[in-house]
Amino acid sequence: MEKETQEKDLKNNKTNSGYYGNRLRIGASRGSSWIRQQFGKGMTYFLVIAASIVFYFALLRATNLTDVFWKVIDVLKPILYGLVIAYLLNPIVKKVDHYFIPFLEKKLKNEQKAAKLSRAMGIFLAIIVFFVIIIALFSMLIPELYKSVRDMVITLPGQLNDFVADLNELYSNDSAAGNLVKAGISEGAQMFQTWLRTDLLPRANDLMSSLTVGVLNILRELFNALIGVIVSVYILFSKEKFVRQTKKTVYAVLSFHNANVLLHLTRKSNEIFGGFIIGKIIDSAIIGVLCFIGISLLDMPYVMLVSVIVGVTNVIPFFGPYIGAIPSALLILLSDPVKGIYFIIFIFLLQQLDGNFIGPKILGNSTGLSAFWVIFSILLGGGLFGFLGMLMGVPTFAVIYYIVQMIINSRLEKKHLPGHSDYYDEMSYVDDEGNYVHSEENISQKENKGE
Repeated sequence: MEKETQEKDLKNNKTNSGYYGNRLRIGASRGSSWIRQQFGKGMTYFLVIAASIVFYFALLRATNLTDVFWKVIDVLKPILYGLVIAYLLNPIVKKVDHYFIPFLEKKLKNEQKAAKLSRAMGIFLAIIVFFVIIIALFSMLIPELYKSVRDMVITLPGQLNDFVADLNELYSNDSAAGNLVKAGISEGAQMFQTWLRTDLLPRANDLMSSLTVGVLNILRELFNALIGVIVSVYILFSKEKFVRQTKKTVYAVLSFHNANVLLHLTRKSNEIFGGFIIGKIIDSAIIGVLCFIGISLLDMPYVMLVSVIVGVTNVIPFFGPYIGAIPSALLILLSDPVKGIYFIIFIFLLQQLDGNFIGPKILGNSTGLSAFWVIFSILLGGGLFGFLGMLMGVPTFAVIYYIVQMIINSRLEKKHLPGHSDYYDEMSYVDDEGNYVHSEENISQKENKGE
Protein backbone atom coordinates (compact mmCIF):
# COMPACT_ATOMS: atom_id res chain seq x y z
CA MET A 1 0.00 0.00 0.00
CA GLU A 2 2.81 2.38 0.94
CA LYS A 3 4.71 1.56 -2.25
CA GLU A 4 1.63 2.33 -4.37
CA THR A 5 1.25 5.67 -2.59
CA GLN A 6 4.92 6.61 -3.34
CA GLU A 7 4.53 5.72 -7.02
CA LYS A 8 1.33 7.81 -7.20
CA ASP A 9 3.05 10.81 -5.58
CA LEU A 10 6.00 10.51 -7.98
CA LYS A 11 3.59 10.45 -10.93
CA ASN A 12 1.78 13.51 -9.61
CA ASN A 13 5.10 15.36 -9.15
CA LYS A 14 6.08 14.63 -12.74
CA THR A 15 2.71 15.84 -13.93
CA ASN A 16 2.79 19.02 -11.83
CA SER A 17 6.40 19.93 -12.52
CA GLY A 18 6.09 19.30 -16.24
CA TYR A 19 8.80 18.36 -18.73
CA TYR A 20 11.48 20.52 -17.14
CA GLY A 21 11.03 18.88 -13.77
CA ASN A 22 12.99 15.85 -14.99
CA ARG A 23 16.74 15.86 -15.72
CA LEU A 24 17.29 16.61 -19.40
CA ARG A 25 20.13 15.51 -21.64
CA ILE A 26 22.24 18.38 -22.87
CA GLY A 27 22.31 18.47 -26.64
CA ALA A 28 19.23 16.26 -27.12
CA SER A 29 17.63 16.75 -30.50
CA ARG A 30 14.06 16.34 -31.75
CA GLY A 31 15.16 15.92 -35.31
CA SER A 32 16.01 18.48 -37.93
CA SER A 33 13.52 20.24 -40.19
CA TRP A 34 14.36 22.17 -43.39
CA ILE A 35 14.26 25.47 -41.52
CA ARG A 36 16.61 24.14 -38.83
CA GLN A 37 19.01 22.87 -41.50
CA GLN A 38 19.08 26.22 -43.29
CA PHE A 39 19.49 28.01 -39.98
CA GLY A 40 22.39 25.70 -39.11
CA LYS A 41 24.09 26.46 -42.44
CA GLY A 42 23.61 30.18 -41.91
CA MET A 43 25.07 29.98 -38.41
CA THR A 44 28.06 28.06 -39.79
CA TYR A 45 28.74 30.75 -42.40
CA PHE A 46 28.31 33.47 -39.80
CA LEU A 47 30.71 31.80 -37.34
CA VAL A 48 33.35 31.29 -40.06
CA ILE A 49 33.17 34.96 -41.10
CA ALA A 50 33.16 36.14 -37.49
CA ALA A 51 36.14 33.93 -36.65
CA SER A 52 38.03 35.32 -39.67
CA ILE A 53 37.35 38.91 -38.56
CA VAL A 54 38.42 38.12 -34.99
CA PHE A 55 41.59 36.45 -36.28
CA TYR A 56 42.38 39.49 -38.46
CA PHE A 57 42.04 41.92 -35.58
CA ALA A 58 43.99 39.52 -33.35
CA LEU A 59 46.90 39.74 -35.80
CA LEU A 60 46.70 43.54 -35.69
CA ARG A 61 46.83 43.44 -31.89
CA ALA A 62 49.39 40.65 -31.68
CA THR A 63 51.75 42.70 -29.51
CA ASN A 64 49.04 43.55 -27.00
CA LEU A 65 47.86 39.94 -26.90
CA THR A 66 51.43 38.78 -26.28
CA ASP A 67 51.76 41.24 -23.41
CA VAL A 68 48.50 39.97 -21.92
CA PHE A 69 49.66 36.37 -22.31
CA TRP A 70 52.95 37.00 -20.51
CA LYS A 71 51.12 38.97 -17.84
CA VAL A 72 48.88 35.97 -17.19
CA ILE A 73 51.93 33.68 -17.12
CA ASP A 74 53.62 36.01 -14.61
CA VAL A 75 50.55 35.96 -12.35
CA LEU A 76 50.28 32.16 -12.56
CA LYS A 77 53.98 31.51 -11.89
CA PRO A 78 53.32 29.98 -8.43
CA ILE A 79 50.94 27.50 -10.07
CA LEU A 80 53.51 26.70 -12.77
CA TYR A 81 56.22 26.22 -10.16
CA GLY A 82 53.82 23.98 -8.24
CA LEU A 83 53.14 21.86 -11.32
CA VAL A 84 56.87 21.45 -12.03
CA ILE A 85 57.71 20.60 -8.41
CA ALA A 86 54.80 18.15 -8.19
CA TYR A 87 55.96 16.51 -11.44
CA LEU A 88 59.49 16.07 -10.06
CA LEU A 89 58.30 14.78 -6.67
CA ASN A 90 55.64 12.47 -8.07
CA PRO A 91 58.03 9.46 -8.50
CA ILE A 92 58.84 9.55 -4.77
CA VAL A 93 55.13 9.70 -3.86
CA LYS A 94 54.37 6.80 -6.21
CA LYS A 95 57.14 4.69 -4.67
CA VAL A 96 55.84 5.34 -1.16
CA ASP A 97 52.29 4.43 -2.22
CA HIS A 98 53.54 1.26 -3.88
CA TYR A 99 55.15 -0.05 -0.68
CA PHE A 100 53.03 1.52 2.07
CA ILE A 101 49.46 1.05 0.85
CA PRO A 102 49.52 -2.80 1.07
CA PHE A 103 51.18 -2.59 4.49
CA LEU A 104 48.69 -0.04 5.84
CA GLU A 105 45.69 -1.90 4.42
CA LYS A 106 46.64 -4.92 6.52
CA LYS A 107 46.98 -2.76 9.63
CA LEU A 108 43.97 -0.45 9.23
CA LYS A 109 41.54 -2.76 7.38
CA ASN A 110 40.29 0.32 5.51
CA GLU A 111 41.46 1.00 1.97
CA GLN A 112 40.53 4.70 1.89
CA LYS A 113 42.26 5.53 5.18
CA ALA A 114 45.30 3.51 4.13
CA ALA A 115 45.50 5.36 0.80
CA LYS A 116 45.15 8.80 2.44
CA LEU A 117 47.71 8.03 5.14
CA SER A 118 50.17 6.63 2.59
CA ARG A 119 49.72 9.68 0.36
CA ALA A 120 50.33 12.04 3.31
CA MET A 121 53.48 10.11 4.26
CA GLY A 122 54.68 10.11 0.63
CA ILE A 123 54.19 13.86 0.17
CA PHE A 124 55.82 14.61 3.51
CA LEU A 125 58.84 12.45 2.64
CA ALA A 126 59.08 13.99 -0.87
CA ILE A 127 59.03 17.55 0.52
CA ILE A 128 61.65 16.64 3.12
CA VAL A 129 63.89 15.12 0.43
CA PHE A 130 63.36 18.20 -1.76
CA PHE A 131 64.40 20.66 0.95
CA VAL A 132 67.27 18.48 2.20
CA ILE A 133 68.75 18.34 -1.31
CA ILE A 134 68.39 22.10 -1.82
CA ILE A 135 69.81 22.99 1.62
CA ALA A 136 72.68 20.52 1.21
CA LEU A 137 73.53 21.90 -2.23
CA PHE A 138 73.46 25.51 -1.04
CA SER A 139 75.47 24.74 2.10
CA MET A 140 78.12 22.99 0.04
CA LEU A 141 78.12 25.20 -3.02
CA ILE A 142 77.79 28.77 -1.72
CA PRO A 143 80.92 28.82 0.51
CA GLU A 144 83.02 27.09 -2.15
CA LEU A 145 81.62 29.26 -4.95
CA TYR A 146 82.29 32.37 -2.91
CA LYS A 147 85.87 31.26 -2.29
CA SER A 148 86.41 30.38 -5.96
CA VAL A 149 84.95 33.66 -7.22
CA ARG A 150 86.90 35.68 -4.63
CA ASP A 151 90.16 33.95 -5.60
CA MET A 152 89.37 34.53 -9.25
CA VAL A 153 88.69 38.25 -8.70
CA ILE A 154 91.92 38.61 -6.73
CA THR A 155 94.19 36.61 -9.02
CA LEU A 156 92.68 37.25 -12.46
CA PRO A 157 94.07 40.79 -12.99
CA GLY A 158 97.57 39.61 -12.07
CA GLN A 159 97.23 36.60 -14.35
CA LEU A 160 96.16 38.85 -17.23
CA ASN A 161 99.12 41.16 -16.59
CA ASP A 162 101.50 38.20 -16.56
CA PHE A 163 99.95 36.98 -19.79
CA VAL A 164 100.43 40.37 -21.46
CA ALA A 165 104.01 40.58 -20.12
CA ASP A 166 104.80 37.16 -21.55
CA LEU A 167 103.46 38.27 -24.92
CA ASN A 168 105.55 41.46 -24.82
CA GLU A 169 108.64 39.48 -23.90
CA LEU A 170 107.95 36.88 -26.56
CA TYR A 171 107.57 39.48 -29.30
CA SER A 172 110.03 42.09 -28.04
CA ASN A 173 112.07 41.95 -31.23
CA ASP A 174 111.47 44.25 -34.15
CA SER A 175 109.98 41.63 -36.44
CA ALA A 176 106.74 42.27 -38.27
CA ALA A 177 104.86 39.81 -36.04
CA GLY A 178 106.24 41.44 -32.90
CA ASN A 179 105.29 44.95 -34.05
CA LEU A 180 101.80 43.71 -34.98
CA VAL A 181 101.24 42.13 -31.57
CA LYS A 182 102.51 45.21 -29.73
CA ALA A 183 100.28 47.47 -31.83
CA GLY A 184 97.30 45.19 -31.11
CA ILE A 185 97.97 45.21 -27.35
CA SER A 186 98.38 48.99 -27.34
CA GLU A 187 95.18 49.48 -29.34
CA GLY A 188 93.26 47.07 -27.09
CA ALA A 189 94.42 48.83 -23.93
CA GLN A 190 93.45 52.21 -25.40
CA MET A 191 89.99 50.92 -26.34
CA PHE A 192 89.52 49.47 -22.84
CA GLN A 193 90.45 52.78 -21.20
CA THR A 194 88.10 54.67 -23.54
CA TRP A 195 85.29 52.23 -22.70
CA LEU A 196 85.86 52.77 -18.99
CA ARG A 197 85.75 56.58 -19.30
CA THR A 198 82.97 57.03 -21.82
CA ASP A 199 80.68 54.04 -21.29
CA LEU A 200 81.10 52.20 -18.00
CA LEU A 201 81.43 55.10 -15.54
CA PRO A 202 78.52 57.21 -16.94
CA ARG A 203 76.30 54.11 -16.84
CA ALA A 204 77.25 53.14 -13.29
CA ASN A 205 73.90 54.33 -11.94
CA ASP A 206 72.03 52.34 -14.59
CA LEU A 207 74.10 49.26 -13.79
CA MET A 208 73.39 49.60 -10.07
CA SER A 209 69.68 50.04 -10.79
CA SER A 210 69.73 46.94 -12.99
CA LEU A 211 71.54 45.03 -10.26
CA THR A 212 68.92 46.08 -7.72
CA VAL A 213 66.09 45.07 -10.04
CA GLY A 214 67.84 41.74 -10.66
CA VAL A 215 68.10 41.04 -6.93
CA LEU A 216 64.43 41.92 -6.45
CA ASN A 217 63.46 39.63 -9.34
CA ILE A 218 65.44 36.78 -7.79
CA LEU A 219 63.71 37.31 -4.45
CA ARG A 220 60.32 37.39 -6.18
CA GLU A 221 61.09 34.14 -8.03
CA LEU A 222 62.14 32.52 -4.75
CA PHE A 223 58.86 33.64 -3.17
CA ASN A 224 56.92 32.22 -6.14
CA ALA A 225 58.84 28.96 -5.83
CA LEU A 226 58.03 28.78 -2.11
CA ILE A 227 54.33 29.23 -2.87
CA GLY A 228 54.78 26.64 -5.62
CA VAL A 229 55.91 24.09 -3.03
CA ILE A 230 52.63 24.64 -1.15
CA VAL A 231 50.67 24.36 -4.40
CA SER A 232 52.49 21.11 -5.24
CA VAL A 233 51.22 19.55 -1.99
CA TYR A 234 47.59 20.13 -3.06
CA ILE A 235 48.34 18.88 -6.58
CA LEU A 236 49.92 15.66 -5.28
CA PHE A 237 47.04 15.07 -2.87
CA SER A 238 44.42 15.39 -5.61
CA LYS A 239 46.30 14.25 -8.70
CA GLU A 240 43.97 11.28 -9.37
CA LYS A 241 40.95 13.56 -9.17
CA PHE A 242 42.52 16.04 -11.64
CA VAL A 243 43.34 13.18 -14.01
CA ARG A 244 39.77 11.83 -13.88
CA GLN A 245 38.27 15.29 -14.46
CA THR A 246 40.56 15.92 -17.42
CA LYS A 247 39.81 12.51 -18.91
CA LYS A 248 36.06 13.07 -18.51
CA THR A 249 36.31 16.46 -20.22
CA VAL A 250 38.30 15.01 -23.13
CA TYR A 251 35.70 12.31 -23.76
CA ALA A 252 32.92 14.90 -23.49
CA VAL A 253 34.44 17.36 -25.96
CA LEU A 254 36.09 15.08 -28.55
CA SER A 255 34.99 12.04 -30.46
CA PHE A 256 35.87 8.69 -28.94
CA HIS A 257 38.66 8.03 -31.43
CA ASN A 258 40.23 11.49 -31.12
CA ALA A 259 39.91 11.36 -27.32
CA ASN A 260 41.75 8.04 -27.20
CA VAL A 261 44.47 9.39 -29.50
CA LEU A 262 44.89 12.49 -27.32
CA LEU A 263 45.07 10.44 -24.12
CA HIS A 264 47.62 8.11 -25.71
CA LEU A 265 49.76 11.08 -26.76
CA THR A 266 49.50 12.52 -23.25
CA ARG A 267 50.74 9.26 -21.75
CA LYS A 268 53.56 9.05 -24.31
CA SER A 269 54.56 12.67 -23.69
CA ASN A 270 54.69 12.04 -19.95
CA GLU A 271 56.87 9.01 -20.59
CA ILE A 272 59.28 10.97 -22.81
CA PHE A 273 59.49 14.11 -20.65
CA GLY A 274 59.66 12.23 -17.35
CA GLY A 275 62.35 9.83 -18.52
CA PHE A 276 64.42 12.57 -20.12
CA ILE A 277 64.22 15.28 -17.42
CA ILE A 278 64.69 13.07 -14.35
CA GLY A 279 67.34 10.99 -16.10
CA LYS A 280 69.22 14.09 -17.24
CA ILE A 281 69.19 15.57 -13.74
CA ILE A 282 70.64 12.36 -12.28
CA ASP A 283 73.20 12.12 -15.08
CA SER A 284 74.33 15.74 -14.62
CA ALA A 285 74.62 15.30 -10.85
CA ILE A 286 76.86 12.26 -11.37
CA ILE A 287 79.02 14.14 -13.89
CA GLY A 288 79.35 17.11 -11.51
CA VAL A 289 80.46 14.85 -8.65
CA LEU A 290 82.93 12.96 -10.87
CA CYS A 291 84.32 16.28 -12.13
CA PHE A 292 84.74 17.51 -8.54
CA ILE A 293 86.59 14.33 -7.54
CA GLY A 294 88.77 14.32 -10.66
CA ILE A 295 89.97 17.93 -10.60
CA SER A 296 90.43 17.75 -6.81
CA LEU A 297 92.82 14.81 -7.29
CA LEU A 298 94.59 16.75 -10.05
CA ASP A 299 94.95 19.73 -7.66
CA MET A 300 93.37 22.26 -10.01
CA PRO A 301 92.08 25.72 -9.07
CA TYR A 302 88.42 26.75 -8.84
CA VAL A 303 87.35 23.18 -8.04
CA MET A 304 83.78 23.85 -6.92
CA LEU A 305 83.11 26.61 -9.45
CA VAL A 306 84.27 24.47 -12.37
CA SER A 307 82.35 21.41 -11.10
CA VAL A 308 79.13 23.41 -10.84
CA ILE A 309 79.58 24.85 -14.35
CA VAL A 310 80.26 21.41 -15.85
CA GLY A 311 77.38 19.76 -13.96
CA VAL A 312 74.78 22.43 -14.77
CA THR A 313 75.66 22.76 -18.46
CA ASN A 314 75.68 18.97 -18.83
CA VAL A 315 71.87 19.17 -18.57
CA ILE A 316 71.90 20.47 -22.16
CA PRO A 317 72.24 17.49 -24.51
CA PHE A 318 75.18 17.26 -26.90
CA PHE A 319 76.41 20.87 -26.65
CA GLY A 320 76.27 21.10 -22.84
CA PRO A 321 79.70 19.56 -22.11
CA TYR A 322 81.40 21.95 -24.54
CA ILE A 323 79.49 24.99 -23.23
CA GLY A 324 80.69 24.23 -19.70
CA ALA A 325 84.20 23.09 -20.60
CA ILE A 326 85.27 26.16 -22.62
CA PRO A 327 84.98 28.87 -19.88
CA SER A 328 86.26 26.43 -17.25
CA ALA A 329 89.31 25.60 -19.35
CA LEU A 330 90.02 29.31 -19.91
CA LEU A 331 89.92 29.98 -16.16
CA ILE A 332 92.34 27.15 -15.41
CA LEU A 333 94.59 28.06 -18.36
CA LEU A 334 95.02 31.58 -17.00
CA SER A 335 96.01 30.15 -13.64
CA ASP A 336 98.25 27.33 -14.90
CA PRO A 337 98.52 26.52 -18.63
CA VAL A 338 99.75 22.98 -18.00
CA LYS A 339 96.85 22.19 -15.68
CA GLY A 340 94.52 23.74 -18.24
CA ILE A 341 95.68 21.21 -20.81
CA TYR A 342 95.24 18.41 -18.26
CA PHE A 343 91.72 19.68 -17.58
CA ILE A 344 90.82 19.61 -21.28
CA ILE A 345 92.03 15.99 -21.52
CA PHE A 346 90.15 15.07 -18.33
CA ILE A 347 86.87 16.65 -19.54
CA PHE A 348 87.20 14.87 -22.88
CA LEU A 349 87.60 11.50 -21.12
CA LEU A 350 84.77 12.31 -18.69
CA GLN A 351 82.38 13.17 -21.52
CA GLN A 352 83.33 9.99 -23.36
CA LEU A 353 82.46 8.06 -20.21
CA ASP A 354 79.16 9.92 -19.94
CA GLY A 355 78.23 9.63 -23.61
CA ASN A 356 79.08 5.95 -24.00
CA PHE A 357 78.27 4.46 -20.58
CA ILE A 358 76.63 6.65 -17.91
CA GLY A 359 74.16 8.51 -20.14
CA PRO A 360 72.85 5.46 -22.05
CA LYS A 361 72.49 3.47 -18.82
CA ILE A 362 70.40 6.21 -17.15
CA LEU A 363 68.50 7.71 -20.10
CA GLY A 364 68.33 4.70 -22.39
CA ASN A 365 66.45 5.61 -25.57
CA SER A 366 63.92 7.83 -23.78
CA THR A 367 63.47 10.20 -26.73
CA GLY A 368 63.83 7.84 -29.70
CA LEU A 369 65.70 10.51 -31.71
CA SER A 370 68.83 10.05 -33.75
CA ALA A 371 71.90 12.25 -33.20
CA PHE A 372 70.95 14.50 -36.13
CA TRP A 373 67.48 15.26 -34.77
CA VAL A 374 68.92 15.88 -31.30
CA ILE A 375 71.24 18.54 -32.73
CA PHE A 376 68.39 19.97 -34.83
CA SER A 377 66.03 20.25 -31.84
CA ILE A 378 68.71 21.85 -29.62
CA LEU A 379 69.59 24.49 -32.23
CA LEU A 380 65.94 25.23 -32.99
CA GLY A 381 64.87 25.36 -29.33
CA GLY A 382 67.89 27.41 -28.30
CA GLY A 383 67.39 29.88 -31.13
CA LEU A 384 63.72 30.41 -30.26
CA PHE A 385 63.68 30.18 -26.45
CA GLY A 386 67.29 30.40 -25.24
CA PHE A 387 68.60 28.14 -22.47
CA LEU A 388 65.15 26.73 -21.65
CA GLY A 389 64.66 25.90 -25.31
CA MET A 390 67.99 24.06 -25.45
CA LEU A 391 66.98 22.04 -22.40
CA MET A 392 63.37 21.24 -23.36
CA GLY A 393 63.81 21.22 -27.13
CA VAL A 394 64.82 17.55 -27.29
CA PRO A 395 61.80 16.02 -25.47
CA THR A 396 59.42 18.48 -27.14
CA PHE A 397 60.69 17.59 -30.59
CA ALA A 398 60.62 13.90 -29.62
CA VAL A 399 56.87 14.20 -28.97
CA ILE A 400 56.35 15.99 -32.32
CA TYR A 401 58.47 13.33 -34.05
CA TYR A 402 56.36 10.59 -32.47
CA ILE A 403 53.11 12.26 -33.63
CA VAL A 404 54.39 12.61 -37.21
CA GLN A 405 55.54 8.99 -37.09
CA MET A 406 52.06 7.89 -35.94
CA ILE A 407 50.39 9.79 -38.79
CA ILE A 408 52.77 8.37 -41.42
CA ASN A 409 52.45 4.79 -40.15
CA SER A 410 48.66 5.11 -40.04
CA ARG A 411 48.53 6.23 -43.67
CA LEU A 412 50.92 3.42 -44.67
CA GLU A 413 48.72 0.87 -42.90
CA LYS A 414 45.68 2.10 -44.86
CA LYS A 415 47.69 1.51 -48.05
CA HIS A 416 48.82 -1.94 -46.76
CA LEU A 417 52.49 -0.91 -46.86
CA PRO A 418 55.19 -1.67 -44.26
CA GLY A 419 55.86 1.04 -41.70
CA HIS A 420 59.51 0.49 -40.80
CA SER A 421 62.08 2.59 -42.66
CA ASP A 422 64.38 -0.40 -43.25
CA TYR A 423 61.93 -1.71 -45.84
CA TYR A 424 62.48 1.34 -48.07
CA ASP A 425 66.06 0.77 -49.21
CA GLU A 426 67.45 1.62 -52.61
CA MET A 427 66.20 -1.51 -54.39
CA SER A 428 62.72 -1.66 -52.82
CA TYR A 429 59.75 0.03 -54.45
CA VAL A 430 55.94 0.16 -54.67
CA ASP A 431 54.46 -0.55 -58.08
CA ASP A 432 51.60 1.38 -59.67
CA GLU A 433 49.04 -1.05 -58.21
CA GLY A 434 50.26 -0.32 -54.68
CA ASN A 435 52.14 -3.61 -54.16
CA TYR A 436 55.33 -3.43 -52.13
CA VAL A 437 58.34 -5.22 -53.63
CA HIS A 438 61.29 -5.90 -51.33
CA SER A 439 64.90 -5.74 -52.50
CA GLU A 440 65.45 -9.45 -51.76
CA GLU A 441 62.56 -10.26 -54.09
CA ASN A 442 64.25 -8.12 -56.80
CA ILE A 443 67.50 -10.02 -56.38
CA SER A 444 65.77 -13.45 -56.53
CA GLN A 445 63.83 -12.42 -59.64
CA LYS A 446 67.03 -11.30 -61.37
CA GLU A 447 68.78 -14.54 -60.41
CA ASN A 448 65.88 -16.60 -61.83
CA LYS A 449 66.07 -14.65 -65.09
CA GLY A 450 69.86 -15.11 -65.22
CA GLU A 451 70.55 -11.39 -65.12
